[in-house]
Amino acid sequence: MLTSILNSYFVKTHRLEISITIIAIVLFLIYFFGATHVFTRFPIYRAFMQSMPFFGIIAISATFVVTLGEIDLSFPSIVGITSLTFGMLLTGTDGNFFIAFALATLLGMFAGLVNGLLVTKIGIPSIVATIGTLFFWRGLVNVISQGSGIAIVDEADGTWHHTIFVDKLFNTIPAQFIWFVVLTGLMQWVYRYHKFGNHIHFVGDNKASAQMMGINVDRVKIIAFVQLGFFSALAGIFTMYEMLYFWPTQGSGLMLTTLAAVFVGGTSVFGGRGTVYGTFIGVLIIGSLESGIVALGLSGFYVQFINGLMITIAVTIYALIQKRKT
Repeated sequence: MLTSILNSYFVKTHRLEISITIIAIVLFLIYFFGATHVFTRFPIYRAFMQSMPFFGIIAISATFVVTLGEIDLSFPSIVGITSLTFGMLLTGTDGNFFIAFALATLLGMFAGLVNGLLVTKIGIPSIVATIGTLFFWRGLVNVISQGSGIAIVDEADGTWHHTIFVDKLFNTIPAQFIWFVVLTGLMQWVYRYHKFGNHIHFVGDNKASAQMMGINVDRVKIIAFVQLGFFSALAGIFTMYEMLYFWPTQGSGLMLTTLAAVFVGGTSVFGGRGTVYGTFIGVLIIGSLESGIVALGLSGFYVQFINGLMITIAVTIYALIQKRKT
């Protein structure tokens, strides 16, 4: 009896997470039975583990900003400018990882700080402010690079820092996927159990009430944007180590997949509600769609169509769950 009560309570309090998990399971079953020759072999899963973390790390971080009822559209360009900075410093200092890493991530945090200040102190809506910084940072990348790439093969390939970032554990599991899982666990703890995570939910749910409770709303929002800037820089560094090359368009294709993972994962665009675990599952769903669609024998033209369908279905389920709660 106690077990059934606990199970019932768990289901009621984790409806969103259970729903998105079921969607993911059904999707992978379709892949498995529709393309058995592909999905019964490990290489396809290794490919997923190798590619998903680059946008997944940003998606986990963006969950905090979206839970606040805000949006950040500048992170693809932050990935670009911090990747450029990392590449220039790594090659310019004869492979000094610590200088390159520190300054690249500090620049990412500064870019997030600019977004936070524009939103909180100037009062610009986040969608407008971050569209502006999206173009600003991408324009700066183009001005500095002049359309040229940067190779870091000599400074990075085979080094200890290249190994811990993107090498394969036991020649099987990509290191970036392990980082992704560890960071997801850390951010999940902050989101659900740390004071900052509670403040994120309070501010996103009702800004006026949060202020009455003594929460510094502006500071919470600024920190959320800053941490997204940091993780955007980190994703850029991961990409640099994987490709061993910088190109001026780096990061420009991340926006749709990243935000899709957040919304498919069940984080409300209206703020106040979300789930880091859901975003993690959303990353698995969005990251597997293109390969799964092609393996099923469909044209790659279906990718955007099914992406939109998945987002619509997930958001609809989320809305119905919330309606039942109220």
